[in-house]
Amino acid sequence: MVSDGRDGREPLIPKHGGYRKLKSFQIAQLVYDVTVRFCNRYIGKRDRTHDQMVQAARSGVQNIAEGSQASGTSKRTELKLTNVARASLEELRLDYEDFLRQRGLKLWAREDPRRTDLVARRCTSADEVALWVREAHGRHGQDGQPIPSTASTSSTYAESAANAALILIGVAVSLLDRQLAAQAKAFEEDGGFSERLYRARRGRTRSR
Repeated sequence: MVSDGRDGREPLIPKHGGYRKLKSFQIAQLVYDVTVRFCNRYIGKRDRTHDQMVQAARSGVQNIAEGSQASGTSKRTELKLTNVARASLEELRLDYEDFLRQRGLKLWAREDPRRTDLVARRCTSADEVALWVREAHGRHGQDGQPIPSTASTSSTYAESAANAALILIGVAVSLLDRQLAAQAKAFEEDGGFSERLYRARRGRTRSR
């Protein structure tokens, strides 16, 4: 008989899933929604980069969810999938940076106050991010210089939108780094399904 933990014994399959409550999942999902909008607006659908960016963003979301679901029976798989999610978001970050670089648009400095402003806004939807982008559009940068009047409205909006996505990706990656550290520690200390199965069998043998 498999213990569910209510009798004080270690459960063979601990609680797992619940990924929708993970902050990393919520931010990654927001990044996905923002990326779909960004690509539909600024990148042609026939451009391979369009699908690559959308798929990288989707991979971030899906692998966090799959890792959470797998955690009940395999901490090793949870670690692997969480790391895949992080790698996917890192790939997406490079795509956004390439978008800015190839179009001569500015990558906001780490010290830019717009970064902390967006994080503090705690947006939960792509609509809220879009509203922030409209508000940020035309603001002075960290260097105190206004956006040049020769810059097109489309390009300056694209700059703000791409940088907003990069800020959110940075938050998601930071959260995943903490998540990976916690998962690695739990795996090191408690092991996975095989270790729990061994302890459960040993416990039954001793109780006979």
